Amino acid sequence: MVVLILSACNSSKLSFSEIENVPNNVQDKVDSNLKLQSITDGGKGKYIVFHSIGDVETDLETQGDTVKIKFNVTNLQDDVVKQNTYYLTTGAEHDVIDVLVNGESIPFDNATTF
Repeated sequence: MVVLILSACNSSKLSFSEIENVPNNVQDKVDSNLKLQSITDGGKGKYIVFHSIGDVETDLETQGDTVKIKFNVTNLQDDVVKQNTYYLTTGAEHDVIDVLVNGESIPFDNATTF
């Protein structure tokens, strides 16, 4: 019984999914002039907002305490900027979020909480 309790406490709560219908209270915080934003949902998770000029494929990888979000942008279109919104939850063991766009690490332009 003790083993089950300990393993449940250590289990990772890592998830990452695209959001089709962004809640209004989140959308109000989105700045369309910024390429990459993190909007924290009261400590429960993070909305990751990525504005791209093409189609986006995603992948997620963990390395120790780091979560790597990989965006691969294809079919570039200079005149059409698309908002891509994702919801990320992490376990206590994940302290760092690293975002890579086409293999290149980029910083968040803004990080907010609501």
